[in-house]
Amino acid sequence: MTEAGREVVLTRAGLDQLLGVLAQSYRVVGPTLRDQAIVYDDIEGVDDLPAGWTDEHEGGHYRVHRRDDAALFGYVVGPHSWKRFLHPPAQRLWRAERDGEGNLEMRAEPGPDRPFAFVGVRPCDLQAIRVQDRVFLEGAYIDPHYRDRRAGAFMLAVNCGEAGGTCFCVSMQTGPRAERGFDLALTELDPGGDHRFLIEVGSGRGAEVLAGVAQRPAREEDRAAARAVSERTAAHMGREMPEVHMQDLLMNNLEHPRWDDVAERCLTCGNCTMVCPTCFCTQTEEELDLTGETAGRNRTWTSCFTLDFSYIHGGSVRRSAKSRYRQWMTHKLATWHDQFGTSGCVGCGRCITWCPVGIDITEEVRAIRDDQPPA
Repeated sequence: MTEAGREVVLTRAGLDQLLGVLAQSYRVVGPTLRDQAIVYDDIEGVDDLPAGWTDEHEGGHYRVHRRDDAALFGYVVGPHSWKRFLHPPAQRLWRAERDGEGNLEMRAEPGPDRPFAFVGVRPCDLQAIRVQDRVFLEGAYIDPHYRDRRAGAFMLAVNCGEAGGTCFCVSMQTGPRAERGFDLALTELDPGGDHRFLIEVGSGRGAEVLAGVAQRPAREEDRAAARAVSERTAAHMGREMPEVHMQDLLMNNLEHPRWDDVAERCLTCGNCTMVCPTCFCTQTEEELDLTGETAGRNRTWTSCFTLDFSYIHGGSVRRSAKSRYRQWMTHKLATWHDQFGTSGCVGCGRCITWCPVGIDITEEVRAIRDDQPPA
């Protein structure tokens, strides 16, 4: 077997050792429990992981509670995605200061001191990162700030052992098992008994990191157990996206009465865009101190649900909640294909969970599909 695809087994102590090896070269970021949510933040070892905690998801509902075992990755996804590290919610783009002769000297914002190591990346979020790579790195214009943060990032993926009430990654072909885009992929096995972790090597860099960690070769029973975890998770998805040609369905139904129905419920709060791992809309603001000695430009996340987002001379193009929700959903599922050759949705379900009124993107697609005349 080649190095990529090789599988080994680690104990909890071995996983802690792996995180320590990563910390020698990377800024290690992973899941941790804080403020009654599982979020991504800097971690030092397995003691920072949300051991024995899980989360429950439904439309407009999120709670964490104790499990009956010591699983380290026994949750689904929280309100954070890896977007907040690669495409931060607030980013200084450049700064200018006057030199001794009164001239403004431009200074680009430096990139991070160390590359990131992301621990616990779910397969749907791996796909989300690939989607944002297309947006920021593969078009005619490359975003240097995203490029600097993305460069050298190490991906330790986690194959899902739980399906949340709003998950539909199987429908989007993005999970629950990671197939590519990782350096190492982990499947947590038997957290209530012989607690261990099956690790699959996905890159030469992953093999190098793993080389210094206590391990044993994977046995067939380990592989069978890992397959069973993925199969069980795939069979218990909380949602399902209808099988339909999205571009044709949505773009041919821009005046469907369902848009009026969703507009009556939508608060246009933008929560769905903030938690979405692929949404990338921003606004820029200039800053200038009162003395005129310094100036700068900052970029912050914004949302297509705000009136100001579509403002041009004379007012907002999308004045109604109907038009703004329609813009978001048709872009996410239909015109994103035209721009980037892929869907903008990865089936993580965050937009459903964190919608205050529980609007369900899969339900909206199904309602429009079911109202179509027979072929």
